[in-house]
Amino acid sequence: MRKGLMTKVIFLVASIALLLCKFLPVCRVGGKMDYFLLWILVCPFGIQKMFLWLVPEGFGIAGTIGVVTLNFIVGGRIGGVVAVYRLVNTAFYLLQTVFGMITGKGKINAA
Repeated sequence: MRKGLMTKVIFLVASIALLLCKFLPVCRVGGKMDYFLLWILVCPFGIQKMFLWLVPEGFGIAGTIGVVTLNFIVGGRIGGVVAVYRLVNTAFYLLQTVFGMITGKGKINAA
């Protein structure tokens, strides 16, 4: 139970909180929060999907930079959806663990 709690709850929430603390000052533009930029920067969960659709081949320097930028935007959007899904899944896991501990049906390891 401890291992599941550490990996499924604490590490996920801590990594998202760390990314929020790191990129929150960068996303303030003119005193206002740029939520689109924050969504892209904080959510690295879509990094593996970035170069799935568009591979920058045969372009000049401007075309390559444009394709890579588009890949980062798409990867950030996918990562945002994945991060929200994982946070909701984490909340359900935490509720299930607490309910299992209250009712006595949870697995409690003595190690």
